Amino acid sequence: MWPVTASRTVYANAWIEVVEDDVVRPDGEPGIYGVVRLRQPAVFVVALTEADEVVLVTVDRHTTGSSVEVPAGGSDGPDTLAGARRELAEETGLQAEHWREVGRMDALNGICVAPEVVYLATGLSPAEGAEPEAEGISAVRTVPWREVMTMVADGGIRDGETVAALMFAAIALGRVG
Repeated sequence: MWPVTASRTVYANAWIEVVEDDVVRPDGEPGIYGVVRLRQPAVFVVALTEADEVVLVTVDRHTTGSSVEVPAGGSDGPDTLAGARRELAEETGLQAEHWREVGRMDALNGICVAPEVVYLATGLSPAEGAEPEAEGISAVRTVPWREVMTMVADGGIRDGETVAALMFAAIALGRVG
């Protein structure tokens, strides 16, 4: 860690806090470092059907426009599994019988404190509480695993956290060494 000599919050809302730290850089010189902190861990759900299809959503992101992703969102607290269950239902109208944590990661760790947890969800069935429009989701679809991998390779899936979540799922499923 870089020694912090002073720290101040420059912006905060219910989801994030932006902090500006006065630091001592590795070369010994003083500097300023901006850090975005998520208030709660994020969750990512790789939902897999019996036919080996991945549930994907198309989200209209304010920052990057249309994005193909796995269902994801905030955890609302330390119970990340509860957040994952809620996000899957809200974004896709699905629930899962089987849940398995398959990975943990840090998003944009050069500028963020953003812990993330990835779950593999199977045994899918319809659920109540879907709100895809409220989430900015324009499409929910299932895509065969092999085609999802092609989408990653050819840039059809560009969201870095979705790519990482799919990698954790692939490892958990024994599809990569």
